[in-house]
Amino acid sequence: MSPELLPRPAAIGRDEYRQRCQTLMAALPSQSAVLLPAASLTTRSNDSDYPFRQRSDFHYLTGFPEPDALLLLLPGREAGESVLFCQERNPAIEAWTGIRLGIEGALAHFAIDEAFENPVRVEHLAELIDGRETLYLLLDDAESLALADEVRSELKGRARRGAVAPQALADLAPLLHEQRLVKSEAELALLRHAGDVSAKAHVRAMRTARPGLNEYHLQAELEHEFLWQGAQGPAYDSIVGGGANACVLHYIENRAPLEDGELVLIDAGAEFDLYAGDITRTFPVSGRFSSAQRQLYDIVLAAQERAIEAVTPGATLAAIHQGVVRDLSRGLLELGLLDGDLEAVISEERYKRFYLHSTSHWLGLDVHDVGSYRRDGEPRPLVPGMVLTVEPGLYIPDDEDIPAPFRGIGIRIEDDVAVTAEGHEVLTDGVPKRVADIEALMAKE
Repeated sequence: MSPELLPRPAAIGRDEYRQRCQTLMAALPSQSAVLLPAASLTTRSNDSDYPFRQRSDFHYLTGFPEPDALLLLLPGREAGESVLFCQERNPAIEAWTGIRLGIEGALAHFAIDEAFENPVRVEHLAELIDGRETLYLLLDDAESLALADEVRSELKGRARRGAVAPQALADLAPLLHEQRLVKSEAELALLRHAGDVSAKAHVRAMRTARPGLNEYHLQAELEHEFLWQGAQGPAYDSIVGGGANACVLHYIENRAPLEDGELVLIDAGAEFDLYAGDITRTFPVSGRFSSAQRQLYDIVLAAQERAIEAVTPGATLAAIHQGVVRDLSRGLLELGLLDGDLEAVISEERYKRFYLHSTSHWLGLDVHDVGSYRRDGEPRPLVPGMVLTVEPGLYIPDDEDIPAPFRGIGIRIEDDVAVTAEGHEVLTDGVPKRVADIEALMAKE
């Protein structure tokens, strides 16, 4: 029997994309413009390209799925505030690479006021931007800067005919990324679905795991489930680390054998309509935790559960992280992996031998999503609509001063959590994380 198919959430509608553009333009000064290119195809080898993935910022404002497009926003323009440049229709090319939307498709299906084909881009861009005082773009993007220079040069060349080039370039990122940080209900539905798909994949990997397989066998199970459920694929390179490989935070080789008596750490998530899931689970290859593995695991799990409970409006990621640091440090002291006073362990950062990373990051269209973590120099308070990960871990080096049963054990437990008006919602609770539940799921019948 085929695996269960999850019901798909609704796609984000045209009205929401239009509102996003209007919200952004309302934050801009008068006589400004926004210039934002789409992603381009990237060559993999010879005439083979990597699978296309739209630029997150461009997708957020348009939903337009094709490469080599360009969005121009012109606040206050009576003939239309949103202008799209896109690939021209070409039957000969489309026979090889698929139907292009063209001008008609862009206007019919997307929240765009006016559209042009790319061959007339520079000419029309100059006409549209003429007289705008400030041009907003992503200042860290070489393509955007090159395009802005090209248009400004074109306008300066028309100065004798009265053309006026923008006098200033301004960074779009702070405004746009602040807007992206708080998710709409439609975005939350997509993130919830990405979490559900990711959870089903982790459950599938747990049920499959056994000694004698390799890490890539579990990767195959994960990514099969992603595609089976209609996701585009992994939201990031899947991490499947058996044994001491789990102590390498971004381990992606996924080639080693899975050994009896060892743990395997999986950090993997599905991308659905460009929104990311991000789950980490650590479990025994053979289905049963050893005593030492369970002692470490219970420390991480308790820290994670308390951190999730702390996710509520007004809390800060810095305070949540400090709570995790305290919980992990206390557990390490109790196991004898650290010694001395708890406050000294924390203040001297001796816990960092075993816990190297932060507890949380934003989640959305990017797995490490945009948005500042501080405001006016202080940790920013959480508000409803923010989505974050909660992912404490312990990574015990294979060193001679470590008791043998604990050496080379890496454990991380990660869930995706949305901030709500009442507190929080865990988006990834479809995969077990308590020891008894994991062992029951993995029990061979």
